[in-house]
Amino acid sequence: MKDFVSIYKKIKMQAPEHHFEFRDPFWVLITTILSQRTKDNVTDASARALYNRYHDAAGLAMAKPEDVKKIIKNVGFSNVKSKRVIDAAKYILKNYNGNVPDTYEELMKIKGVGTKTANIVLTQSFNKPAIPVDTHVHRIVNRIGFVNTRTPEETETELKKIIPLEYQIEFNPVLVEFGKNICKPVSPKCDICLVRDCCDYYSRKSINNVKANKA
Repeated sequence: MKDFVSIYKKIKMQAPEHHFEFRDPFWVLITTILSQRTKDNVTDASARALYNRYHDAAGLAMAKPEDVKKIIKNVGFSNVKSKRVIDAAKYILKNYNGNVPDTYEELMKIKGVGTKTANIVLTQSFNKPAIPVDTHVHRIVNRIGFVNTRTPEETETELKKIIPLEYQIEFNPVLVEFGKNICKPVSPKCDICLVRDCCDYYSRKSINNVKANKA
C-alpha cells in the first residue's frame, strides 16, 4: 500500500494556493451547484454576480428564473441551474430560516445538492472532515494508484479508508490545484512532478516509452 501522507505532502508542495470565492455556506453551496461542467473563473464570476444582486437566500428565493439565467448565462446548463439555485434558496429559507444546515444528511435533502456539493459545503464552510470528489480528485488518485475505481462515488468510499481525518478538509482544493497545474487531464507534466516515482500512471507511461523505442 502506498504511503498516503508522504505522497500527499509532495503534492501539496506543488499545488498553488486555492482561491475561495466564498466561505459563507449559502454561497459556497450556490457556487458549487453552478460549477458542474463550467470553468472555475466563469463559475466564480457568475456566483459573485448573483451575490451582488441578491445577497442571501431570502433575496435569491424571490428572484425570477429569467433574471438569474441572464446573470449566469456563461455557465453550463444555465437554464437548468437558474431554476436549481432558486429552488435551493427557497428550500433553505423555508426549512432552515435561511441558514444552510451543517450536516451531510440535511444538506442532501436540498434539491440539486449531491454528494460532492454537500461535502464541499462541509469542508469549506463548516471546517468538517469530508472528501469531495470531483474530476481532478478522481483522476489523480487513480493515476497515482491510491485507488482503482470507476466512479467518483467509489473513489470517495475508498479514500475514506486511507485519508486521515486531519487531511480531509484541505484535500480537495489541494488536488484541484495540482490537477489544474501539474496532473492535467491531457499532457500531464510528469517531467516535473514530485510524485512521479511512486505514480502508477508514470510507471506505465515509462514502460510504454521504452517499448516504443525498442520497436
